[in-house]
Amino acid sequence: MLRSMTGFGAGEAVSEEYRVQIEVKAVNQRFLETDFRMPRVLDSLAEAMKGKIREYASRGKLTVSVQFEDKRERPREIRVDKNLAIAYHKALEEISDSLRLARPSTVLEIASYPGVLTTIEPPDDMAGAGPLLLAALDEAMGRFVAMRETEGANLAADFLRRLKKLEDMVEEVAGLGPEIVQRYRDRLEKTLSELLAASEIDENRIIQETAIYADRVNYTEEIVRLRSHFQQFRSIIEAPAEPVGRKLDFLIQEMNREINTIASKANSTRATRITVEVKSEIEKLREQVQNVE
Repeated sequence: MLRSMTGFGAGEAVSEEYRVQIEVKAVNQRFLETDFRMPRVLDSLAEAMKGKIREYASRGKLTVSVQFEDKRERPREIRVDKNLAIAYHKALEEISDSLRLARPSTVLEIASYPGVLTTIEPPDDMAGAGPLLLAALDEAMGRFVAMRETEGANLAADFLRRLKKLEDMVEEVAGLGPEIVQRYRDRLEKTLSELLAASEIDENRIIQETAIYADRVNYTEEIVRLRSHFQQFRSIIEAPAEPVGRKLDFLIQEMNREINTIASKANSTRATRITVEVKSEIEKLREQVQNVE
């Protein structure tokens, strides 16, 4: 199924030790880029998360926001620097004697000085949080892809509608080819008749000039290639087997190349008007293709 590059998904996983909530948002990006917004304590799990994301997405700029709660009861240790406490006490007594001020009177007062007491945090072992984090991410990415596919279905419908319009216009241009050559022949005969007056017109010369002109304005090959591009485009969006945004973008470039060549060859006001409309419609296709994964 065709997928849009934009999307959103959320997931949550809870255990006795942890609670994880994840939101995934994406905008257009030519390649896959991931921006993690999560507590630093989870940094060691970033590579595993990237691997999980690659299972679901190949293009787009993804912002992954993680809310993490560690519910474990982890004992903390208070370390006392006895030597530093003695040094503070001795220094304060010297100041007291020198300035004739009151001596420090309580343990709390000494303990309040920097470095005397240090809180020792237990090591952050996040190994147990990994499976829970990936489970929440898996849920978020599943919903994220579902939204991408819903938007992709809307894009596919729009593509098919525009493609039909393009095919109709190109067939109209294709039908103008003989008419363009015939008008040239008629003008040539009229011009020669006016110039030569009573003299006899050389029919072979008219045929020769008309043939040269017909060859110069012939855009049959370009029409054939455009039809092929349209068919490939239709086949890709109706049965995408993989991310197809880059393939569609390439086909758009080729369509532009062919219609520009036709516009330069078709010496006709009507053909020029149609090719301008075709270019406009191809540009609308190109803008929409930028949203496809």
